[in-house]
Amino acid sequence: MKLYRAKSGIVAEKENKFYLFPIEKWEAFINDDNLLKKVEKLVAASSARDASLISELYPPIGDSQELWACGVTYLRSKVGRQEESKAAGGGDFYAKVYEAERPEVFFKSTPHRVVGHNGKVNIRKDSTWDIPEPELTLVVSSSGKIVGYTIGNDMSSRSIEGENPLYLPQAKTYDGCASLGPCIFVTDEPLDANTMISLEISRNNKQVFEGSIGINQMKRTPDELVSFVYRACSFPNGCLIMTGTGIVPGSDFTLLSGDEIKISIDHIGTLINTVR
Repeated sequence: MKLYRAKSGIVAEKENKFYLFPIEKWEAFINDDNLLKKVEKLVAASSARDASLISELYPPIGDSQELWACGVTYLRSKVGRQEESKAAGGGDFYAKVYEAERPEVFFKSTPHRVVGHNGKVNIRKDSTWDIPEPELTLVVSSSGKIVGYTIGNDMSSRSIEGENPLYLPQAKTYDGCASLGPCIFVTDEPLDANTMISLEISRNNKQVFEGSIGINQMKRTPDELVSFVYRACSFPNGCLIMTGTGIVPGSDFTLLSGDEIKISIDHIGTLINTVR
């Protein structure tokens, strides 16, 4: 079952049919430990419509929710971070956190800095090396239960973070620093371990980067990451958590204005954004 935050309202998709719910408050709707059952009940009581209901989408995060993120959860991310911070002497920090009991978790964004499907993400004007980070993103209720999954793009300035790990907030948080969408895949079951994440970047209608990885390459489980985010923080309206990236373009690549970024995750769909 897929759930969209659309201009038309809250829309569910089941078997390629679409159902509009007469409910306005997105975050209150998704902050429910029994979200799947609620959606199934509403679908059964609604009339099927066509895909025009999802012609314009908003990011699937509520106005009072927070977006958090995790880092160095894949080996490739560990290696990439060590490379970018080597000159500053920070490489050991990433090696240690990859092996440590406590993961790297950080606050990523408030909702107004997040864009949705077909929206424009930003790169900082004071950065010289920028990449998208395609990430499986957890939709978590206020009780800490994972109620669904979406696609996240954790935009990142490698030049700023690489200069000094203490610059992480500046490298990660700014206007247009993240995108989410196109929907929430609502399920009561963990995602299949063979689920694949893929990234494609195009420039002037030509592919300039592509990569893919399975979520079975994550060193930590989604529930483990949720437990650390929620350990000393409360989220009365629920929270969305990016789980880290395993696809890292090489040091010879940086995003440019006009680039198109496509991130696909099995079962969820494809999130498309353009660099402003």
